[in-house]
Amino acid sequence: MRLEDVARSIDGEIVVGQEQLDLIVDRAFAADLLSDVLALTEERTALITGMTNPQVMRVAEILNIIAVVFVRGKTPPSALIEYAERLGIPIVTTKKTMFETCGLMFAEGVRACRSKAVSDIGAPA
Repeated sequence: MRLEDVARSIDGEIVVGQEQLDLIVDRAFAADLLSDVLALTEERTALITGMTNPQVMRVAEILNIIAVVFVRGKTPPSALIEYAERLGIPIVTTKKTMFETCGLMFAEGVRACRSKAVSDIGAPA
């Protein structure tokens, strides 16, 4: 699904990335714990979150997140928006809950990202 279609389907607004309306979003992950996001995936995916602190964009940069969707009417601060613009990572905001946003995107064909392999560190031999 295209970024423009994502925004439409969740009654969202594209805050950053108006020049990337055709960006394909086919995988997503939802979390409010950045440690969960860091442990999650190695593929290009969209992040759905209610966290609006600057660390969100740092994690997005590290993991090659292709877009960030802020839910529950959260408005990212201007410093976060400027950082996203520098990185070229689109931001979409919606008043929908995380649950609604995930359901609407799933109904439009966006699927869960594939998880990283779980490490056997500390497992009995």
